[in-house]
Amino acid sequence: MVESNPSPLDVVLRASDISKSFGRTQALKQARLELASGEIHGLLGANGAGKSTLSRVLAGYIQPDKGEIVYRGQQLRLRSTRAALDAGIALVSQETSLAPDLSVLENVFLPELGRRGRLSFPKLRQRAMDLLDRLGQKEILSLDKTVRQLSAAQRQLVEIMKALALNALLIVFDEPTTSLSPKEVERLFDIMAKLRESGAALVFVSHRLEEVFTITDRVTVMREGQSVATSLDTASLTQGELIRLMVGQELSTIYSTPRDPKTAAAARIVLDVEKISSAPAVRDVSFSVREGEILGIGGLVGAGRSETLEAIFGLRKRQGGIIRLDGKALTIREPRDAIAAGIGFVAEDRRIQSIVPDMTVKENLLLAHLGAHRGFGLGYRQREAKVKELLASLDLPPNRLIDSSLLNFSGGMQQKIIIARWLLLEPKVLILDEPTKGVDIRTRSSIYSILRSITAKGISVVVVSSDFDELLGIAERIVVISDGLSIADVPAKSLTEEKLTLLAAPRTSTAQNTEILRGLTRDHGGASFWALLGENDLICLSSVVQNNSVAPGFAAGEAVGISDTQIPKALRDRATSFVCEEDGSRATILVPVTSRRGHDFGWIGLSMPGGRDLPSVEQIRSRISSQIAFHNE
Repeated sequence: MVESNPSPLDVVLRASDISKSFGRTQALKQARLELASGEIHGLLGANGAGKSTLSRVLAGYIQPDKGEIVYRGQQLRLRSTRAALDAGIALVSQETSLAPDLSVLENVFLPELGRRGRLSFPKLRQRAMDLLDRLGQKEILSLDKTVRQLSAAQRQLVEIMKALALNALLIVFDEPTTSLSPKEVERLFDIMAKLRESGAALVFVSHRLEEVFTITDRVTVMREGQSVATSLDTASLTQGELIRLMVGQELSTIYSTPRDPKTAAAARIVLDVEKISSAPAVRDVSFSVREGEILGIGGLVGAGRSETLEAIFGLRKRQGGIIRLDGKALTIREPRDAIAAGIGFVAEDRRIQSIVPDMTVKENLLLAHLGAHRGFGLGYRQREAKVKELLASLDLPPNRLIDSSLLNFSGGMQQKIIIARWLLLEPKVLILDEPTKGVDIRTRSSIYSILRSITAKGISVVVVSSDFDELLGIAERIVVISDGLSIADVPAKSLTEEKLTLLAAPRTSTAQNTEILRGLTRDHGGASFWALLGENDLICLSSVVQNNSVAPGFAAGEAVGISDTQIPKALRDRATSFVCEEDGSRATILVPVTSRRGHDFGWIGLSMPGGRDLPSVEQIRSRISSQIAFHNE
């Protein structure tokens, strides 16, 4: 184990040899964590590493089987979340536990509403206002709004206030940025920094490395339930070193090698989804999948990704749109229609949506076959050869087929059997929603291998994943969904995690920058855009064109090569003044957009006819910079 210890005087909590099992699954194996006051401590690991389980042990949600927790010099035995809160330990998770029909004020002081005696709401309101002032968020949140009316970022703010109202001195943030836009993440980090300055100890659970390097002081890394590195200074690490600690190998070695782009582009379209809608989550989604392709569906939690897959498979009623398979329009009213057409679906929650506990492993494996089978009997015999072939690929002994319950297997083996269930039917398209959720790195590697082998046979695959690194590693293309709309279709090789996060931001978040573009074109004419620039290509996040003769040659959601645009010289030079193209048709100025922490948020550009008087460079740059700063407040 890699270890680095703080001064004993700084230690506020020390968790040692924490072990926890759920049935046959060993979630934690002698895990360790040490926290100091006035620090933000990153708790990292791949999916299923044990991060969330350890977080819930610290917050009293889960009682460990073994181990010791020493908090502020005293041994701590937490029997409930109330005991943790009384000790000053709180958990802020990505899925908040607020009462949706109560006001912000009532939620902040919810634990006190059940106490004996009378409460003074004017005093509670003043305390809440003091908390908002302490966090620097006085103008962001109305205390009288119901929680149901709040955004994800505002709900998290209420959770933080709730913890502070109970005088929490140790706060665990469990994947808090999953459903936040980049600007909302910036605001959350401002709050966390203020809490650190006040002397609180914060745990930040995340798998987004750029966030870890931005906000944490030290990190502990978990792998398969164990702490493999503890209390390392974040500043001393590189991204490559951190990835190796998290997964035990170079992450790139478990991903697939993409097909040659020309080969991929020449493949026929198998599944074509055009403008489907399924209120309220899916408003207008379109994409296509080619033969033997892995298409990634990216977006934030709540964007409508899972609902889109369910609408395609017949689990949700569609109000509009067309689904074509091999060029033929399908009528899918229920899952049996999708199965009959050749579409398989692996749902996100395997225990609730995919496993029948009272059936044997064999019966669970053949469940999709039963749905597709017509005629007398079970028809198992016709699948025997295929079952043997799949069992060999899964490393599952044939005698385990008679096991009384699939729940006796690890989560990873359960998932592989569920995937095999659909492969038995030899589908044309396999749709997977969060296929590696809650499984270890070896199982992830095995699942990726299965996907590579089936695409090599011509099966088309659609994958939804909240792990952007995973999407970038396995998909050839990524369709981004935001607020129920498909807003981009981009080759995976053109993206990074940061670019994908910006693309996936809610439309309400990107609307602010689009309004800046509208102002520029309204006052100066021409065409304006907001884009992420690479060395040889770009991704357009938004554009406003008033004069088509100077359109830049790309539109919102498109990824194009710089040489294929109408303004290649300006995009390559990235000068501090207007740049005229070689043919003199256009002059373009580019202004970089950065966050307060120096993150690259792309470039805003204004293109105008080359033969006319151009506005002041300083005026344009100052206007963009001041408006960006205003919106970042």
